[in-house]
Amino acid sequence: MPAVVKLGGSTASHQELAVWIEALAGASLSLVIVPGGGLFADQVRDAQKRIGFSDDAAHVMALLAMEQFGQVILERHARFRPARTLEDMQRALAEGKIPVWLPSSMVVTAPDIPATWDITSDSLAAWLAGRLGATALLLIKQTDALSERDDVQGLTGRGIVDPCLATMLPSGINLYLAGPHHAAAAAQALAAGTLPGTRIESLVPAEKAG
Repeated sequence: MPAVVKLGGSTASHQELAVWIEALAGASLSLVIVPGGGLFADQVRDAQKRIGFSDDAAHVMALLAMEQFGQVILERHARFRPARTLEDMQRALAEGKIPVWLPSSMVVTAPDIPATWDITSDSLAAWLAGRLGATALLLIKQTDALSERDDVQGLTGRGIVDPCLATMLPSGINLYLAGPHHAAAAAQALAAGTLPGTRIESLVPAEKAG
């Protein structure tokens, strides 16, 4: 099964973006990339405050913001392929390519994803990992405030991951977070078939585990 990698939109305006793109493109393990919303999603938040529209509308716009960053990622390397469905992902992976998820088609009608700003690309990446049966999820962030002592609840409290991640994580998944200081060694790790970053305790709440 592929690993799911969320490439944070916060990397878009930093030099690490190019480093992460090359590292991911050179991975020897199967990957599906989930783009963050970043500055594109920030524009939706600002517009909602200025104009005034529902969270339902903002939810759709935020998904399209992820797709905008997805288009940025797609044009950066020939190995990347757009994917709107699980079938698109499977086809790309079978061809040795790396699918970049454009989420609106799958998410807008998903009954288990509420229209709230508490759901970001973090939780959507976890949701997709569950749909794919992935055993690992890597969240790439633009922060180095991470340690092996961290768990999901602590990261949520510090605002590093979104409030819904803990409940969206599939049971038993291996969760990693990576920041700028992981970028330099990422290419070597991914080429060797391993994920870079810090392993995070990802215990799923008891009510979900059953």
